[in-house]
Amino acid sequence: MYPPIEPYAHGFLSRPDGQRVYWERCGRPGGVPAVVLHGGPGSGCTPWGRRLFDPARYDVVLFDQRGCGRSLPNAGDPAVSLAANTTNHLLLDIEALRAALGIERWVVVGGSWGSTLALAYARAHRERVRGMVLFGVTTGRRSEFDWTFRGGIGRLFPAEWERLLAALPAEERDGDVVEAFARRLEHPDAEVRAAAAYAWCLWESATPEWPPRAGLAPRFEDAAFRATFARVVTHYVRHNGWIEDGELLRAAGGLAGVPGVLVNGRFDLQAPLENAWLLHRAWPGSELVVVEDAGHAAGQPALTGAIVAATDRMAGMEGDG
Repeated sequence: MYPPIEPYAHGFLSRPDGQRVYWERCGRPGGVPAVVLHGGPGSGCTPWGRRLFDPARYDVVLFDQRGCGRSLPNAGDPAVSLAANTTNHLLLDIEALRAALGIERWVVVGGSWGSTLALAYARAHRERVRGMVLFGVTTGRRSEFDWTFRGGIGRLFPAEWERLLAALPAEERDGDVVEAFARRLEHPDAEVRAAAAYAWCLWESATPEWPPRAGLAPRFEDAAFRATFARVVTHYVRHNGWIEDGELLRAAGGLAGVPGVLVNGRFDLQAPLENAWLLHRAWPGSELVVVEDAGHAAGQPALTGAIVAATDRMAGMEGDG
């Protein structure tokens, strides 16, 4: 990774519906424009994302998607409505941010949920995309949401899945687990909300690393972060991302001419390699990079190195978007 770097500019993008989207910009003003779409949904952008780019070549924009990070209002407050927090709202935010910053076209970089959002953005605004680097690839298919969040991956982590179910009332364990947790994360009792957020994030901690880890991941140690993350991710998953099943894969042929690098760990259990493989086959000219002995967590050195190598090469590439 490149050395730590601080933003040279930051601020809030005010939206017509009262949302204020936090953004920051780092690297070289006038460099190759790029935008980072973080995962989760609900993770927020971090200093880690700044370090994926050569600061002498790139002008990088990072932002916190609606409801999370420093964007306002924060979804960790159950009184905050999520009605204006959908994939389409995020796409409108990305375009508004691009226009507000005076950027014509940019490299789009996204991981996990961010890769789904990147594909949706490229489908809607292909002419604004110079190229794409996606990692921990997801494409918004219903089977992918079900695998990660409705028990599919639980076949590999039966004890952890059973522990997640045990956090629900007995009568709710046989239904849609995501719906059940989404309801509890909006419960009027703060203790019920906190317990649900903890259980959800403990489950989310079990599957990203390779080899798998036990216990709560460090990023979930903050209770406020857990509340925000769990509420946003269950909100998006209960609606399957507002994406028609398979539509982004079907549209991938339209990305011909747009440079794309897909980076995936061989042992990515949250986003199995098949996702990236199918996208690679559907996207003419795309490149698939398989990182051996890596899982989903992007902080693994080999996976991070492959992402950085991709952004290095992308700085010199120009698509026909």
